[in-house]
Order: sequence, then C-alpha cells, then structure tokens
Amino acid sequence: MATAPFVQLASGLVEAMGQRMDAAKPTEEGLVLRTGDGFLFAFLEDPARVSLGAVRKLTSEESGASARLVVLTPGRLPPVLTQELGRAGATLVEGARFAELARQLGLGSWLGEEPRARPPDDRRLLPSAAQLDDVLHRARTWLEWGVPALALRFYRQAIDLKPEFVPAQAGVGRALLALGLTDDADRQFEEILSTHPQDLEARLGKAAVLGARARPKEEVALYRQLLEEDDARSEVRAYLVAALVELGDWASARVEIEAMLSRTPEDPQLRFLHGVALERTGAAALGAADRDEARRLGLSYESEVSLCKNLGLPAPPRPPAGAVAALAPRSAGPAASRAARSSPRASRRASGSKETRARSARRAGRKRK
Repeated sequence: MATAPFVQLASGLVEAMGQRMDAAKPTEEGLVLRTGDGFLFAFLEDPARVSLGAVRKLTSEESGASARLVVLTPGRLPPVLTQELGRAGATLVEGARFAELARQLGLGSWLGEEPRARPPDDRRLLPSAAQLDDVLHRARTWLEWGVPALALRFYRQAIDLKPEFVPAQAGVGRALLALGLTDDADRQFEEILSTHPQDLEARLGKAAVLGARARPKEEVALYRQLLEEDDARSEVRAYLVAALVELGDWASARVEIEAMLSRTPEDPQLRFLHGVALERTGAAALGAADRDEARRLGLSYESEVSLCKNLGLPAPPRPPAGAVAALAPRSAGPAASRAARSSPRASRRASGSKETRARSARRAGRKRK
C-alpha cells in the first residue's frame, strides 16, 4: 500500500487544485480519486511497483468510458506503461513535472524540498490579483506543456476567483478543445462571444473548433478574415500557417511564413520552417540554406529534431562532437513557436487520440500579452 505521507500529498494536491472530489480509493500502487466533472486522478507512488495489469485496470475498469484519466507519479514509468497510457488517451504527469506541480501549489516540502522563495514583484498587485495572476500562470504553463487536464483545473480555479474574467473563460475553452471535448469548447467560446463579440481568443477558438470538426477550409477562411481586420496579428498568422500546413498547401503557407519573417527575420524556428516551405515548393537549395541559417541563428539540435518530428521529416544527423553553434540558442517568439510545432503528427502524439484531439491540441497555445 502507499505510504501515509504520499496519500497526504496526493490529497493535498487535489485540494489545492480546487477539485470537487466524489470518491477516493487507496490501491496497492497509491491513491485513485474521482472528481465530479468526470476526471480520474491516479497517484502512483513508486513506478517500479506498477504492473502492466494495474495500468490496464486504470484505463478500463477504473476509468470507464466517460472518465478522463490523469496519472501522476514522482518517478518515471517504464516505456511500456507510458505507451499503454498513451494508447488509452490518458494524461501523464511524472518526474520533474510532478515535482513542479507540488512546488507550484506550495507542497514541495512533502518531497523533501525547501519552500521556494517568491520572486519580488514590482507590480504591487493586491493579494487577490496576485493570487489570480499565479493561478493563470499555472494554467498557461500546463497548457503550454501539453497537459490540458491540469490546465483546465487551474483555469476553472481562476474563474472561481473572478467569474467574469474573459482570459480565464477562453482558457477553459482552449483546454477543453485540447482534451478533445469539441462541443463543450464550442459552447464556451460561444458564451464569451455573446457578451464580447470581438474577443480575439474566443474567435481563434471558434476557428480551431472548425479544424477539430474536419472543416479546414472554413477554419482558414476565418483566420484570413481576422487578418483582414488587422494584418499585424502575428498570432493569427501563425495559426493560419499551421492550418495551411495541415491542408498540405505549402505554397500559401510559404507566403504567410515570409510575412512573419519580415517582422522577425532572426527567429531560428521560423527560419527553419521557411526552409521546409521552400523545399516543399521546389526550391530545395534555398531551403537547405535556410535550414543552415536557422542553425547559425541558434536552433539547437534537440529543437531541430523536435521540429522534424512534428512536420513528419526525417531526423537530421547528429552534429560531430565538438561542433558548436556560432550563436547561443535563442528562445523563439510565440508566433514562430506555435507555427513550428503545429503539425498534425505532433498533435496526435500530444493527445494520444483521434483527429479531433489532434486538431485541437495544436491550437491550445496560451495567449501571450
């Protein structure tokens, strides 16, 4: 059976996330908690003691057809168990991310860590505003990390703090969409637009819903409409690029990528994406040169491998030992990051499920202010 401290930690995490807990059951591996909104949280103390049979029980008998399984463990599960959870569409929070969740919620001491010092904040926020800011940061972080089940928890917590707060309402819609709950997400975006008809996040969400419902041409048309209203919306253009890539329309995608590059010519990920677009439109030599330029601008080997996987390209050969980029790696801007990681293959791996989740997961990037 799980140790008492681990059970207390699991219960504390659920409480801190504002869960409405319906039932709790200790197991040989840890603790299973069912919430009122159809989620099943399985806390596994020691991955080495978790069997394939136990995981299959979680994904079938325990979860049932309507529940969404979230597995959390301080260690790392063996690959065979990770693959089994992925096939079942479960969310996995393990290792360093489990520890980060505990730290975010002020429970790091249960892991034997010293309390994390709060960074100084020059904004002088009121306590309630600071709390809301913290919760939104957690929600956006988990959505960015591809864990929409936890992002949804925190967005809903933000709404409890401030029910009329539109960014949190839109965040709920994005998290629902990333979970494959397309109809629920659509209703959420419609509710926002009924009172804030020009809200950009809700309008982007409606476009993503069209993509999730296999209506990509209508999705592209909506993005183009938003750009006609304001051509400077780089975030909208990034979504448009992702949708065009999904359609296989690389010629149109290249035009939009070049419009983005005109504003951020030294963005390494965007430069790499432009190289791929050149190759796909018959300019192989120019495309290869752009890929080399992306590396010169600081695109790391690991980032390039990730981009290639997302775009369905073969992984590049590992550079020779001792080869160092001329410049240190840089962080890509939000528009480039979203466009570069928004392939259907990446989405399917993130959601582990059907096309609706694939299309929605890639649109679930957080709003940058």
